[in-house]
Amino acid sequence: MTSGGDDSRPPDHIDGGPDLGPVLLPRLGPIGWARWAWRQLTSMHTALVLLLLLAVAAVPGSLFPQRTSDPNGVIQYFRDDPDRAAILDSFGLFGVYSSPWFSAIYLLLFISLIGCVIPRTRHHLGALLQPPPRTPARLSRLPEYRRIETPGFPANLESTVDSARATLKRLGYRTITINEGPDARSVSAERGYLRETGNLVFHVSLILILASIAIGGGFSYSGQRVIVEGQTFVSNRAAYDSFKAGPLFNDSQLPPFAMKLNEFTVSYIEDDIDNLGFITDYRAAVSITNPDASTAQAIRSDIRVNEPLSLAGSEIYLLGNGYAPLLTVKDPQGTIVFSEPIPFLPQDSNLTSLGVVKLPDGLSEQVGLLGFFYPTKGVLANGAFTSVYPDLQFPVLTLNVFTGDLGIDSGTPKSVYSLDTSEMQQLTGAETGIDSLQLVPGQSTQLPNGLGSIQLEEVRRFASFDIAFDPTKAPVLIFVCVMLGGLMLGLFIPRRRMWVRVSPGLLEYGALSRGDDPTLSAALDAVVRRHQDALDPHPDYEVLVGVDRAHQH
Repeated sequence: MTSGGDDSRPPDHIDGGPDLGPVLLPRLGPIGWARWAWRQLTSMHTALVLLLLLAVAAVPGSLFPQRTSDPNGVIQYFRDDPDRAAILDSFGLFGVYSSPWFSAIYLLLFISLIGCVIPRTRHHLGALLQPPPRTPARLSRLPEYRRIETPGFPANLESTVDSARATLKRLGYRTITINEGPDARSVSAERGYLRETGNLVFHVSLILILASIAIGGGFSYSGQRVIVEGQTFVSNRAAYDSFKAGPLFNDSQLPPFAMKLNEFTVSYIEDDIDNLGFITDYRAAVSITNPDASTAQAIRSDIRVNEPLSLAGSEIYLLGNGYAPLLTVKDPQGTIVFSEPIPFLPQDSNLTSLGVVKLPDGLSEQVGLLGFFYPTKGVLANGAFTSVYPDLQFPVLTLNVFTGDLGIDSGTPKSVYSLDTSEMQQLTGAETGIDSLQLVPGQSTQLPNGLGSIQLEEVRRFASFDIAFDPTKAPVLIFVCVMLGGLMLGLFIPRRRMWVRVSPGLLEYGALSRGDDPTLSAALDAVVRRHQDALDPHPDYEVLVGVDRAHQH
């Protein structure tokens, strides 16, 4: 049944009548569903969700040890809780950044951003080529409107219009002149396209940052090495204590060089009792020999914390430091079977340090030594030793001796900083009833069971270095700066349109903004003032604001 006598409704409007059945929508075929999925993926809402999801997905990488950066931590995790570790490993939580689900989020975000930017860029370029829109018939309906009633003025219609156009151009507007009849001309002006340009620059920069990390990260590498004073490190992959690299890395990328740690010095506060022992500076004095350099002579340099040494595109960072007691072990006949400085890892701020010595050959059976080094020995209330100062004031080394299978012959990689004593017999310390071996520099003592002797020759310093190459730093820095510039353009440049209509006895000004623009009124007032100041002769006028719009409608 039609709407009867209600003229406000169209003639074919239906209020009721026979049941026409459910509304049937057209079926979507494979192409239709693919188009729908593409539109959903390339929406800005989806891109924002994926960006947030990527940030959340990266969190497990800082909660669980990663195979690429902490393989020993992963091994320890499996050893402590194998069932839980197996579940976590099935979800890829020990290799988050190379897992399929993290890569999928990264790839989808990349595609989504590209799909958002391409149509917006095409639309923006089209808008830049289009002239400003025609002047509305009723400027008084715009959010900001001014008019000037000037009987008998302007005398020259064309010069007034040209003056308005010149004024708007000086303010950065794109303008066109519109002929609205024999007695009326108008100027249409538009500005603020840099706002959308800034938005596009922001998103394109974000895409380039993601691309730089994805591509450049494939060529990056980072290797760590502990060097004792007097030792030389020759750069090759096998010489690093730990090494991780991107999937596109090739061993030929490693710069050929040799680095010798000549001296490692630490500066302490010694004249302030409240801060006694506080470290003020680390300095690693090194000599670098680079066969590709113009001179084969070693170059001396200093490496400090936060002051890396640049070498052939790589950066050498100073990470940590500690003490390396030089131990010499002899068999019962007095033949030296081992003589090396062993880095002991610091356990507290006073550098109480833990170290391991493994002697697979040279003695009657395999021997493992597990010990603590105290730079300045002190004794706690329970009788246990500790270090009370980080510098070498009263250095003491204690060692517990174990014999048995070191696990080296099994072929399973073992950390040089840990000792698996599950298959070994303890000969000193703990419940054996035999005191741990105790040594000061220059002192020697006999190993139990007639195994031989051990001497603490001296105590050296060691430093740990990180040699890293990251080709993404420069492009990421550039794109971040460009992205911030685009963000500033998008935030602070308003999108505005203005019109000036000139007719006998009347000047009209109107302004419209795209989005919220609290300065639109002041901007229109500035245009009115500049235009009037530019007119010759200068008219006597009164700007009328607050037109009765209801009456005009």
